[in-house]
Amino acid sequence: MQEVKKPRKPLIYYYVIVLLVLLLFNFLAMPWIAQRQIREVDYGTFMDMAENREIGEVEVQQEDNQIIFTDKEGTVYKTGMMPDADLTQRLYDSGAKFSGEIIQQADPLLSFLLTWVLPIVIFVAVGQLLYRRMVKNAGGPNAMSFGMGKSNAKIYVKSSGGIRFSDVAGEDEAKENLSEIVDYLHNPDKYKKIGASMPKGILLVGPPGTGKTMLAKAVAGEANVPFFSMSGSEFVEMFVGMGASKVRDLFRQAKEKAPCIVFIDEIDAIGQKRDGRAGGNDEREQTLNQLLTEMDGFEENTGVIILAATNRPESLDPALTRPGRFDRRVPVELPDLKGREEILKVHAKKIHLEEGVDFSQIARMASGASGAELANIVNEAALRAVRAGREYVTQADLEESIEVVIAGYQKKNAILTDQEKKIVAYHEIGHALVAARQKNSAPVQKITIVPRTSGALGYTMQVEEGNHYLMSQEELENKIATLTGGRAAEELVFHSASTGASNDIEQATKLARAMITRYGMSKDFDMVALETVNNQYLGGDASLACSAETQTEIDRQVMELVKKQHRKAEQILAADREKLDQLAAYLYEKETITGEEFMNILNSRSSIHRDAPEKYVCRGETSDV
Repeated sequence: MQEVKKPRKPLIYYYVIVLLVLLLFNFLAMPWIAQRQIREVDYGTFMDMAENREIGEVEVQQEDNQIIFTDKEGTVYKTGMMPDADLTQRLYDSGAKFSGEIIQQADPLLSFLLTWVLPIVIFVAVGQLLYRRMVKNAGGPNAMSFGMGKSNAKIYVKSSGGIRFSDVAGEDEAKENLSEIVDYLHNPDKYKKIGASMPKGILLVGPPGTGKTMLAKAVAGEANVPFFSMSGSEFVEMFVGMGASKVRDLFRQAKEKAPCIVFIDEIDAIGQKRDGRAGGNDEREQTLNQLLTEMDGFEENTGVIILAATNRPESLDPALTRPGRFDRRVPVELPDLKGREEILKVHAKKIHLEEGVDFSQIARMASGASGAELANIVNEAALRAVRAGREYVTQADLEESIEVVIAGYQKKNAILTDQEKKIVAYHEIGHALVAARQKNSAPVQKITIVPRTSGALGYTMQVEEGNHYLMSQEELENKIATLTGGRAAEELVFHSASTGASNDIEQATKLARAMITRYGMSKDFDMVALETVNNQYLGGDASLACSAETQTEIDRQVMELVKKQHRKAEQILAADREKLDQLAAYLYEKETITGEEFMNILNSRSSIHRDAPEKYVCRGETSDV
């Protein structure tokens, strides 16, 4: 859609321009005008006028080698100097007055007009121009008192090239909810006949990067109505009352252009819960109160539909989210497998692809990615193709771009010692082998020991076959065992531990704690919630809600659960030591192997690379995907 911008400059800007013009005029134009009025005569004429006592004032300019003088009527003359020892006495005898300001006093009337009258006329003209512009923009002569509180919302008008629902993929449920708004803006009479009314406000909630802003623009594009866009932080000003004034101005403009859509991004900046503490943010609360009044006051907002986006819905004020204001909440979640595939296809239209690219495989590998991350994956693949000198993007480019987004670029200058590569190889094969020997584990897609810029010295990628919405207790325990498989392999082969399992330890502990405190998978605590999660769309900060004694028991059970799965991983690897050595040797040699290669070796009866169990690899930080 086409944005209509209203450039507005502060008042001081115009006065500075006027002042500069006047200064240039006085310093350049005035001397030039004065010089143009001087009549040049010869020295003989000057001597005759002196003898006839016709000179009024005289100025001798030694540095310029000239004499400037006036007659009795004030006309200014100029002549060159000649060697004359009696010049001063002759001028004195003629009755001439000696002066140093003849040019400035050449024409008093002209000097008065240029110095006083002209500046006043220019300032009055500029003031009238600014006053008319402010009245026109603000809607009346009283608008100057609210000049600092005008809304700076971006206005998008009707455009055939705007964003449509077809440009937004992977959010079918959200589009279905919002399509009703589009239909209402097109055919309001159909709803009025039955007595139905559209929600005044629609709140889009979800993690960052899922397309909330794009959905709002798509609604405006489909409805083909004006679209006002503004961020919540733009309402908050240093001066109390300016935010409320901006809200009033925004809704005044929206009502003038109704039917239209008003979109407020990151509304939690002004819509946070109000508290009773003294010394609170009065400006933010006044802005929120004005927004509440505009949405559900005495005056109807006919034809004005408000969309807002946030990833912190739990922090919003209850008065803002109640029916009558934001009547409808539309979740914009992370896309599922089908949604990821559709999003990849939408973004892939912008690049040149080779034939036969399997978007389904790419979507499975990008499990948990948001729409913005998927767009970044496609762009990284295109950049990789350019670096390789190709004019099209291949399947390998897309797969590598997923690894770039997840673990960073390959560190080509990072050189591991043989011992380190051996440790990293056994570590990663430990993860993969434990995962392969357990039921209900995601298949291994890729294993690599190439260091990445994220700090990982290698990683094992597992890819789910389809959508996975629920996980059983057995699956969670198997995942913990897989996470401990890397350390278990190190201990089994080298009889020591390295720092490479730090990320594994963190993930295993976090998962075990969640099983006990949030998922009710502890026999002692049964279905008692011991932990609460805040900001679920921003990482989910957890906080315990129990006594100190209970926290001690939680810690004991977490340690017991992780130890149990660690021993389980050790037993799996010890029983399959031969395959562990074969796979580690193969990974050491190849540095990167696919899941198919891994399974072929694991299921084969022949022993390969038996002479190379001394060459292996593991990693500084494991990423199980």
